[in-house]
Amino acid sequence: MKHEKLLKLVFTGVFAALSYVVFTFLQIKITLPGGDATSIHLGNAVCVLGALILGGLYGGLGGAIGMTIGDLLDPVYIVYAPKTFILKLCIGLITGLVAHKFGKITQKTDKKEILKWVIAAAVSGLLFNVIFDPLIGYFYKLLILGKPAAELVLAWNVASTSINAVTSTTVSVLVYMALRPALLKSGLFFTISDKKSKTE
Repeated sequence: MKHEKLLKLVFTGVFAALSYVVFTFLQIKITLPGGDATSIHLGNAVCVLGALILGGLYGGLGGAIGMTIGDLLDPVYIVYAPKTFILKLCIGLITGLVAHKFGKITQKTDKKEILKWVIAAAVSGLLFNVIFDPLIGYFYKLLILGKPAAELVLAWNVASTSINAVTSTTVSVLVYMALRPALLKSGLFFTISDKKSKTE
């Protein structure tokens, strides 16, 4: 594909905008003790979808940039922006690693095999988030922000992160499998390989 890097940058911007919109305007915010909040949202689904289509780095950056901007523009979440950027980038990198390095989903044609690896990749990226989002969030609140309510909101964060993981896995897998044929027909399908020149 001609100008692949430029197209990936454009798509990264699209995924950043999409993750911002989904995270900011389609979330269910839950107010917690101590002035904190958690939310049910599909921002992570956009991050995973980006990693499946563009590769881990570009997809992760799209999701990380979009949701970090969402944090920066929200008075409640603004202090968590650095944590958000790192965690969402990691979701993309892990999803991309499983999907493209191990599963080689863009080089396969068997739909069942592709679906198997797409599910494995989405689950891997979001399982990381289920474990590390509440954990890092707890220490971030306790050590960096000095919030004594860190323990009180930990259970809520685990619950909301788990719900987000299940819904985001389902949505990202379904959307990717539906979009894949259209991307192939339109010439916008990126073949991700192990070669450094093609994955960056």
